[in-house]
Parts: sequence; C-alpha cells; structure tokens
Amino acid sequence: MRLRSIALYTSLLFAANLGLAGSLPGTPAGWLAGVLGGPAAAGPVDWQGARDAGLTKLTDGVADVPDATFTDADGNPVTLADYQGKALLVNFWATWCAPCREEMPSLDKLAAERNGDDFQVLTIAAGRNPLPAIRKFFEETGVTDLPILLDARMQLARGFGVMAMPVSILIDAEGREVGRMIGDADWASPAALALVDQLRAPD
Repeated sequence: MRLRSIALYTSLLFAANLGLAGSLPGTPAGWLAGVLGGPAAAGPVDWQGARDAGLTKLTDGVADVPDATFTDADGNPVTLADYQGKALLVNFWATWCAPCREEMPSLDKLAAERNGDDFQVLTIAAGRNPLPAIRKFFEETGVTDLPILLDARMQLARGFGVMAMPVSILIDAEGREVGRMIGDADWASPAALALVDQLRAPD
C-alpha cells in the first residue's frame, strides 16, 4: 500500500511538472506545483495541503510567542524580537537527542536554500548542552549553515510548552506562532520547502 501511495504521488508530481496540476487542485501534487513556482505561491499557508504532502505531524494555530531571552555562542542575549519582519522556523534540540541527529542535516539544507531577508532557521539547544558538544554534534552531522543558539535554562522552550525534543515552531513575519511540528521531520523535502515558501510569501 505504501509503495502504491509513493507511486501515486510520483505520478502526480510528474503531472504537475507537465502543467496538469491545475486540474488536480485537491491533491498534494497540485499544492506543491502551485507553491513551487506557480502563480499561487503567495497567500495564506495551506496547512492541510502540507500534511497531505507528507508533513503528517504538523499542527497549526495562531498564538503569541514568549519574549524569553536565550543566548548566542558568545553568550550575548538574543530574543525572537531580534528577527522581527522575518518568518522563522525555530527548532529546539539537544546534543543527546537521537531524532535531532537525524533531523539536523535537513534543517541545515533548508537554511542553505531558504535563509534570507524574509526567512531564517534558528536551531536552539535547550537545556544542558556544552559548546564543545554542540560543535562536535554539528561537525558529525555535517552542519555548516545553522546558528549556535542556547536556551540553557529552557526559559524559551518552557514558554513554548516544549516537553520533549525535537520540536519546530513556525513563526510568521508578524511574530506569531502559526504552526509546529512535534518530533523530527525532513525539512529539505518538497513538502517542507513548499510550506516555507508559503510562510514567507506576502499575503
């Protein structure tokens, strides 16, 4: 059954590339085609489309974000307000977290492909994560485009209600939480790239 689903999605994606996705507006392929280069790129985020396209654990809902302070690798204070005007993917992780190790390379690839004036990936190590351990983790997972940020007292993580890791919080350009993923995800997948493109597009 899984193989049949993969084959179906592959066929739909080929149809999208051939310009046939417009006749399939309710399918994951139609959603991806519109976001990844079609005229429907701007506008509200299609959360259900993202779930249907593979981000099954994604939830959505608007909420205020906490104003707790975290730090950069040099110990300087940082807040999410410092990124005002950008859409953000804020990922809480830890060096001892096995799913974080699996997820981190895709976050690095997302940052390399999408970070800019309108979007930023922030990876925040929550809890006790010594800098040498973080640097070793990044080296072992091949990370080159992600920041070292620390929430040692877990003030920001607790403000978001993070109970386990990894958790990724999606924040719009107005500084509101609009979605989250509990658990790891492939953030370099076509579904994730399409979601980010919608998040950073103007309404």
